Amino acid sequence: MSDVFINQRLISSDSAPFIIAEAGINHNGDLATALKMVDAAKQAGVDAVKFQTFKADEFCGDPEQLFSYQSQGETITEPMLDMFKRMEFSIEQWHEIKAYCKKQDILFLSTPQNPSDLELLLEIGINAIKIGSDDFTNIPLLQTYKKTNLPIIVSCGMADMAEIYQALEALGAIDGYPVILCLCTSQYPTPPEDINLAKLNTLKSAFPNLTLGFSDHSQGYLASALAVGYGACLFEKHFTLDNQMAGPDHWFSENPNSLKAWRDAIHLAHKMRGSAILRPSEAELEMRTLARRSIVALKDIEPGEQLDSDNIGLRRPGNGLPPLLLNKITGLQASKFIKQASLLQLGDIANENLD
Repeated sequence: MSDVFINQRLISSDSAPFIIAEAGINHNGDLATALKMVDAAKQAGVDAVKFQTFKADEFCGDPEQLFSYQSQGETITEPMLDMFKRMEFSIEQWHEIKAYCKKQDILFLSTPQNPSDLELLLEIGINAIKIGSDDFTNIPLLQTYKKTNLPIIVSCGMADMAEIYQALEALGAIDGYPVILCLCTSQYPTPPEDINLAKLNTLKSAFPNLTLGFSDHSQGYLASALAVGYGACLFEKHFTLDNQMAGPDHWFSENPNSLKAWRDAIHLAHKMRGSAILRPSEAELEMRTLARRSIVALKDIEPGEQLDSDNIGLRRPGNGLPPLLLNKITGLQASKFIKQASLLQLGDIANENLD
């Protein structure tokens, strides 16, 4: 397994989190809405905005298959094919979306549903491929995508460990192909009890050199912020311009304001995660002097006077002899006059060889 770079940026737990705003199909097939979503993602400060590229009749097999979803407070049931057809963009529109992302200086990503969709995306230019949980076990498709030599982000919703190993092997991740595996729960939205962030520990133990991410379908920012501490370094979340828009994903998606809060929470959590090296911070080094104790004279001490609990003790500040030496100097004699409240120094003590 090797390092993963997206748009020349290293994706790792030691780097800043890589954050993707998932537009998905929340543009409702309207180009103007899609471009506004690019604006919203840019304003939220995320690294990339991701769409879904498909031709509905190439992945929806039964034109009569019904799909029920919540929209604007109501349950809508309609043929899945009809719904997805409304969400399609032409190749010209995809070119326009990609060009607008470049203009706004935000990375364009999209999930291709089929090899023909991948060809379209390769034509307009992409830096990575995202594979959704729905195709995690589609081994022929994974092997096709691997031939691009582009880094692959893949979500593992609905999968067990055997399927995860199978997919990673098909993608070549075991042998070093650049893959980011995203923990994901395919429930929309995901309730807290089904998020199971501890699975990230399992994945890290099973694949210690694999880059991990989190495709977050919960509501709010807490799950993603916590996932930082479990080692996730790439994050993805659905968003919409307005939770009241018609469509299957709007009601549970983040809006522009909560999208920024989500992004900010991830970066704050990463800052809090910090370093695993146990050493004091710069501020703590200053606090040592203020808060720790030193050996001090509790009263004036005359030359030759024996040091004991009546005339020496431990008080702040902490820039004198440390408490560790208190027992060692007790019983020794002062070599000179020591004024009350003074910090004792080795030169104040006769026979100060304390090794």
